[in-house]
Amino acid sequence: MKVRGDFLIREIKEEDNLEIQRILSSVMREFDVPETGTALADPELENMYQSYNVLKSSYYVILHNNFLLGGAGISKLKNSNDNICELQKMYFLEEARGKGLGNIMIDLCLKSALDYGFEKCYIETMHNMKKAQSLYLKKGFSYLQKPIGNTGHCSCPVWMIKNL
Repeated sequence: MKVRGDFLIREIKEEDNLEIQRILSSVMREFDVPETGTALADPELENMYQSYNVLKSSYYVILHNNFLLGGAGISKLKNSNDNICELQKMYFLEEARGKGLGNIMIDLCLKSALDYGFEKCYIETMHNMKKAQSLYLKKGFSYLQKPIGNTGHCSCPVWMIKNL
């Protein structure tokens, strides 16, 4: 779907795997995300298409002039028996920031979460990602005192949740 000017959002394709891995890793390192205990250590980074090509999961990418600039996904919260999904791996290169694309991506992911029948959406993030946290708060997320589920992201110190 075309969103703003020459920006396009679509579901991830298998041929996006290498480039989205490069982008996500680059942006996480830009924000000093630790190499362990975060999404940087997730095995699905190497095969994003396959990781999100499962029941109740979606991953969307942003393109500009056919170049990937980032993405965001939704999937069931790992190691939780509750009907909760997680907003995952929402990272954009600088060229995509400040254009309202994060807002659009969150809306798209939350719509998918509702379509999948989830009751809540959870996020883990870093303390220094203040703009992302501000956007999450505007979208109705609130802070939690401790993590839920068991994502393996023990180095992410900020947890948020939203009722869908």
